[in-house]
Amino acid sequence: MKNSNFYPEFHSTTILCVRKDGKVALCGDGQVTMGNTVMKHQAKKVRRMFNDKILTGFAGSAADAFTLFELFEKKVIAFNGSLSRSVVELAREWRTDRMLRKLEALLIVADKDESYLVSGTGDVISPDEGILAIGSGGNYAYAAAKALMRKSNLSAREIVEESMKITAEICIYTNNHFTLEELT
Repeated sequence: MKNSNFYPEFHSTTILCVRKDGKVALCGDGQVTMGNTVMKHQAKKVRRMFNDKILTGFAGSAADAFTLFELFEKKVIAFNGSLSRSVVELAREWRTDRMLRKLEALLIVADKDESYLVSGTGDVISPDEGILAIGSGGNYAYAAAKALMRKSNLSAREIVEESMKITAEICIYTNNHFTLEELT
């Protein structure tokens, strides 16, 4: 099933990334659902890699996401931490490899300078306004973050926290058990 943004709609996740004033915050909720049942409340869908210099978050199938995390980490090591080269190569391989093409997940990755959404259709998207969001609650989190970015003096971390709280109040597939990481 596709949502209005042409990305798979994954039920069980909200991942939000906000970049502001030289800082980047990436947060994911902890809820995992299967059908209409909550199976887990405190899953960790956000992690650090490459000596804590890169943040990653996923939406989608956990097994597929772990496969992508491993592949992305190999790309980051191969390109000595170059985020832009790593995401382009990941997207290229993801799109062209017969087995990888079947993976159902999306990734958001960020370092101190750049943020990207990476998909299996070959998309590598860097945001104009410093905000990326994926998952079933992604549109809610994106809208809340965009409003807070424009109308407040909150930090990147505070915008992420408030936006995720709002999303957890609205989206039934998002809970308030957050994993939040920040780079300064």
